[in-house]
Amino acid sequence: MSAARPLEPWRWLGVPMLQAIAATIVFGIPLRAFGLQLPEPVFPMALAFAWAVIRPSMLAPFAILVMGLFLDIFWGGPLGLWALCLLIAYGAALAGRSMMAGQSRIILCVWYGLATATAMVAGYLFVMLDSRSTPGLIPMAWQFLATIVLYPFAQRLIDLFEDADVRFR
Repeated sequence: MSAARPLEPWRWLGVPMLQAIAATIVFGIPLRAFGLQLPEPVFPMALAFAWAVIRPSMLAPFAILVMGLFLDIFWGGPLGLWALCLLIAYGAALAGRSMMAGQSRIILCVWYGLATATAMVAGYLFVMLDSRSTPGLIPMAWQFLATIVLYPFAQRLIDLFEDADVRFR
């Protein structure tokens, strides 16, 4: 395994944030092959989880807020929906950070699944309250599964920067 990289904000926050926004735009292209459309995973979810595991930060919640507002504007949803859901997932992961320390990748994957499920359930409830009707469970389940598949990206970010700041070990 390679040595950890220095913990500069543009490197562990800025670059992944731009990558998540670019991936969201690419997957938002209305391209159909054999009647199927690209999935719509929540790319910032991997970042929200990884940033909570890497270290507590004052900048990460603001970056998550910006990405959530971008998702709301890009997908045309209620403004603040994804921002709030991502911040809830970040808070849940940050609260469980001490329990995740030193755990295996499988356990971290389970934690990622729980954080994603928390965000999705919160989004479901908020949309239900906003529209006064129940959203479809099947599309939400597909989006959940597409987002769960992104765990290796969160793990890669964790592997790159987890040991960079010795104050938070």
